[in-house]
Amino acid sequence: MRGDEEHGAVPCWSLYVIETATGALYTGISTDVERRFREHQRGGRRGARALRGKGPLRLVYRQTVGSRGEALRLEAWLKRQRAPAKRAWLAARREERDHG
Repeated sequence: MRGDEEHGAVPCWSLYVIETATGALYTGISTDVERRFREHQRGGRRGARALRGKGPLRLVYRQTVGSRGEALRLEAWLKRQRAPAKRAWLAARREERDHG
């Protein structure tokens, strides 16, 4: 068990999107986005194989979602979208954040 889980707290899951040097988007979920992003940047065993050798990487979006199930559903939905739709969705989220 990890720290929060040991004390009975339910971990809060987040969705994140990483952009590669070529502009490709990678979507994932984690309870610790900063740690997960560092793992991807290092490119070792703990980083996603799809991102190895694709750097520099840039964390372009993160959103606290709540439960693991909710995060998985949002991740699956976003992964099914084509790149233009993903970029439009990301732009809309940024617009909401900046002007909401």
